Amino acid sequence: MKTLTIIGAGISGLICGIYAQRSGFRTTILEKAGNPGGVSTSWKRKGYTFEGGIHWLIGAKTGVPLNDIWTETGALQANNPVFFKDPVYTLLDSGLQLDLRRDLSTLKQYAPEDRIPLALMRFHVWCFSFFHSPVQDISDLKVRHPRKFSLTEFIKMGPAVLLTPWLMSFSARTYIRRFRNPHLRHLLESVVDPDINALSLIYTLSSFSSGDSGYPEGGSLRMAQNMADTFTKLGGQILYRTPALEVVREGDTIKGVHTAQDLLESDAVVISMDARTAIDKLFTPALQAPWASRMRRKLRTAQCMFIALGVHADLSARPRCMQIMLNEPLHAGGLSFNALTVNNYSRDPEYAPEGCTAVTCILSGPSYKYWKQAREDGKYAALKQEAIADFISALSTALPEIKDKVEVTDMATPLTYERYCDTFEGSYMSEWKPCHFCYNAPLRVSHGLYFTGQRTAFSGGLPVAAETGRRCAQVVCRDFGAEFVSR
Repeated sequence: MKTLTIIGAGISGLICGIYAQRSGFRTTILEKAGNPGGVSTSWKRKGYTFEGGIHWLIGAKTGVPLNDIWTETGALQANNPVFFKDPVYTLLDSGLQLDLRRDLSTLKQYAPEDRIPLALMRFHVWCFSFFHSPVQDISDLKVRHPRKFSLTEFIKMGPAVLLTPWLMSFSARTYIRRFRNPHLRHLLESVVDPDINALSLIYTLSSFSSGDSGYPEGGSLRMAQNMADTFTKLGGQILYRTPALEVVREGDTIKGVHTAQDLLESDAVVISMDARTAIDKLFTPALQAPWASRMRRKLRTAQCMFIALGVHADLSARPRCMQIMLNEPLHAGGLSFNALTVNNYSRDPEYAPEGCTAVTCILSGPSYKYWKQAREDGKYAALKQEAIADFISALSTALPEIKDKVEVTDMATPLTYERYCDTFEGSYMSEWKPCHFCYNAPLRVSHGLYFTGQRTAFSGGLPVAAETGRRCAQVVCRDFGAEFVSR
């Protein structure tokens, strides 16, 4: 039995570990934090749970290939049934309320003047309703339960494949600007960061429209814990609060991983932490392969701030996810925001005490340098409190029922993600702007050394974590002549 060490118990590392353990490897996962999930996580504060990871799960619908990964790895079980919210987003603007429903034809009632561009958008979304990332087996691999990408699947995906280069060539904001109705534009801007490419917008709308993309009850923590439990029941071991210090090699031969305690000897190592951090932090000397040098020069990071409130008020009369237009911009992290996308967890009884509500908001944008300078100047804590206070003030104007009812506050900046998850510049994925090529790490660096996760494939999110985790396990199996066992 070959030994495998995986660095990082995030979603991709857990998936790789589960498949490797099933396939006959003796697998150990090293995790810096005290719980699984990595960036896909949530946390508790004074009786409130703040969901910091999953807002929708692509592959939640049975019958799509990605769902097979979630079920094979135990991510989706009886203890976390998926809820498919509808409407998906609701725009609130000075008393006006517009719903973005899974049936996109309902949008024409709000913007009859945009009948033609709405019809075109629905056509683009329909094309992508047949699109899915092919979950298939790599070549020259022994597989117990083989998967094949059929000709029928390929034909159905043809229109989406043809549209992809065009949609990648300009931003979601540019796509949205073809609509004349300003409220419709604001509503669509709530779906994805409008500065990334238009493909992300259409693909996300398609996942909603096709009946996919639901929210598993219990959120990130329960889903990650389900996977961790699946892994340990198979005989795998997770060492929490055990950060990897260095990957040890003799020439091209892997010897193992140094932790603070000892050398964990291994036949192979999979790095599931942020690859951009790992190439400098885990190797002596730092990795200097051409791909690593390109990543250092070219990588652009997607960053965010996360604000959470525990409110002593029942907000169940409010929509689950609101795009709230502001009368005055909110300033935070050196950035300005004219709208807030707010998640309301009042209908999730596990997230707050009775009669109370957990509220969260993500503020996307490049704020890492701002917060890093604030820390160096000794102003970090004060500026966080100022941003929280300004956020509460702005939100109270739109939701007056929360005024003077906030009893718990929390805020994560890119420095928070950097500290807890070792993510480069505190980012949660690589930025994917129009015409921008993502400089990724290879799944296989050499025999015995592998990468998986967000920096190994374009785009980001849980689909990339799932697909690269499975594929990395297959590459390891092929290198060591093992049969890949999926279930």
